[in-house]
Amino acid sequence: MTDTDHYEASVREKRAETVAEFHEDRSSPLSRLQHALHVTPALVPLIVLLASIVIFGLLLGSRFFSPFALTLILQQVQIVGIVAAAQSLVILTAGIDLSVGAIMVLSSVVMGQFTFRYGIPAPIAVLCGLTVGTACGFVNGWLVSVMRLPPFIVTLGSWQIFLATNYLYSANETIRAQEIEAAAPILQIFGAKFQIGGAVFTVGVVFMIALILVLGWVLRHTAWGRHVYAVGDDAEAAQLSGVNVKRTLVSVYMLSGLICAFAGWALIGRIGSVSPTSGYDANIESITAVVIGGISLFGGRGSIMGSLFGALIVGVFSLGLRLLGADAQWTYFFIGVLIIAAVAVDQWIRKVSA
Repeated sequence: MTDTDHYEASVREKRAETVAEFHEDRSSPLSRLQHALHVTPALVPLIVLLASIVIFGLLLGSRFFSPFALTLILQQVQIVGIVAAAQSLVILTAGIDLSVGAIMVLSSVVMGQFTFRYGIPAPIAVLCGLTVGTACGFVNGWLVSVMRLPPFIVTLGSWQIFLATNYLYSANETIRAQEIEAAAPILQIFGAKFQIGGAVFTVGVVFMIALILVLGWVLRHTAWGRHVYAVGDDAEAAQLSGVNVKRTLVSVYMLSGLICAFAGWALIGRIGSVSPTSGYDANIESITAVVIGGISLFGGRGSIMGSLFGALIVGVFSLGLRLLGADAQWTYFFIGVLIIAAVAVDQWIRKVSA
């Protein structure tokens, strides 16, 4: 073997040692934790949720840690949880939808007004409301995908348009619970309660959980779900890979609008009446649940199950602090801390794929 051969062999050996050292560094406990959180993004909010339940359970005892109290949290977050599912789909595509609350309320108003103003049978009025929500989503999706307008600007504008349409069409008229109960009880079906042991559930809670589970399966096990993640991760690369980015974005916004319309139906069951002024802050609450739930605002990463955990975390803090007699402002304080912490953790986890 010549001197040149010996030199090249020595260089290859050093390179191999360098690669081996790199892999060894990546297998440190901190790196493994970082990788685990990257692979399972819902793990962080789940840990926070369980920890908060344990802490408030220790502080409040049976007043908090009971089947009734825990299912009460589910009832309180059912609307936010449904809207957060819609918001999650949009954020996974690296977008954002500020109009989800307005779509929800407008859809509920259409259901009520079609039933009581025009005498349309309630089931058909419900279908009309669901159609309106889907159409609103289509408008957002078309402007984002075809016109290539920024999602923030599009939905900021449509939020104002849908909200104004809601007020103008309803004339700020509230349809009372007694009227709905007497003439169109199907509008209140999401508020129907049933008891299992000491736990009290509503149809809205069951729908929320079923919706999250179905969407989670679709996103994980279907081509459409993989396309949603691909578009959020890198739209140009997804287009080059054969993904129809425009059609995917339109479908995501349409499905989001449909889910918001279901949230509007659930809202009627939750409050009993059709009110054009209710649910106005659902857009902020849904974004809060999604961010705390570990879904990246940069798109392409996260689990829709995390949005449910995020909504439940907010519900746990709200009920727990209320039972402790704390000022309501402390709830906003801790939720703000959780939002900043969630974004910081997301940035740290994203280094895995950098």
